[in-house]
Amino acid sequence: MGDETLSFDDLEIGREVVTHSRTITEADVRNYAGVSGDFNPLHLSERFTAEQTPFGEPVAHGALLFGITSGLLWQHRHERPDTIAFYGVDNLRFTNPVTMGTTVHAESELIDKEPRDHPVANGVARYETRLVTDDGEVALSCELLTLVR
Repeated sequence: MGDETLSFDDLEIGREVVTHSRTITEADVRNYAGVSGDFNPLHLSERFTAEQTPFGEPVAHGALLFGITSGLLWQHRHERPDTIAFYGVDNLRFTNPVTMGTTVHAESELIDKEPRDHPVANGVARYETRLVTDDGEVALSCELLTLVR
């Protein structure tokens, strides 16, 4: 199936997307720490996490997981809304830790559309979105908002 761009009017409430999976690696976490400057031992230290946390091993940064969720959704290539801009995020929660070697995928459902008088967009689309581990645990949940032409 080829790529199809959907206008705001074409979007249907209840439309669901399930992306392909990817595995979170140590390189992902270390690279994110270097780019963000977040060198919290919770993400980088085997000893710290084994001795002082309930996780027992380093966990991925929440902001990294949010970025991965966004990337997985962008890579989902068929029937993509004609998105003008990322508009915001509501109710962001990190509900389960993700350790290195965990495979995740994103799930997203269009739950609302709000027409807008905007110079280049026709409205805001609201998506209930989750990052789910290979064990079925929800690691991240939020509502993503995008401006759509």
